[in-house]
Amino acid sequence: MTRPLLITDCDEVLVHMVRHFADWLDQEHAVDFSYNSWELAKNMRRRTGEPLTQEEMWAFLHGFFPDQMHRQTIVPHAREAIAALSKQADVVILTNLQDQCQTHRVEQLAAFGIPHRVVCNQGGKGTPVAALVAEYGPSVAVFVDDLPVHHQSVAEHAPEVWRLHMVSEPQLAAGIAPAPAAHARIDDWRQAQAWIEARFAAAEPAPPVEALATT
Repeated sequence: MTRPLLITDCDEVLVHMVRHFADWLDQEHAVDFSYNSWELAKNMRRRTGEPLTQEEMWAFLHGFFPDQMHRQTIVPHAREAIAALSKQADVVILTNLQDQCQTHRVEQLAAFGIPHRVVCNQGGKGTPVAALVAEYGPSVAVFVDDLPVHHQSVAEHAPEVWRLHMVSEPQLAAGIAPAPAAHARIDDWRQAQAWIEARFAAAEPAPPVEALATT
């Protein structure tokens, strides 16, 4: 019998990113960061008052990864939850980083006690999630991510996958509504572990989110 499959994001799911990114912007680039949106460019403003363009935001992100990844810290209870879940499921970390950062991410997560396969991606995550499901042929699959756009992408390309919206940074979570395309929103790994284990135990494909809303 095939095992379940857990596909999880990394930044703001397994490791904290924005708080350390904000510190770096403040210390090195005179850029202020607010926690008002999941769209990073909207949260960044130069000390002189000008907002940043999408192109400028991406330039700063590419400056942070991989050179500043040593600043990042693990999300509370993530290590323990992933270790427990990996005893019953295959685990893949699907992270939106450039391919040259893959080795850095593998080493970073291994140092935190999360030694699992890392797949780098650019753009929507629906297509790579569908590819991973086809590769593993799991009894059931669960996807965890902090960005609503990726839940929508997975809903379109791999609708049978359960989708859990998690935003582990408290300052960011407070201003982000639950992703409409996700089946649940849980920001704490202890509760998330129980929710994922229940999906594994049932071994049923995910229903449309609309069906959950009417039951």
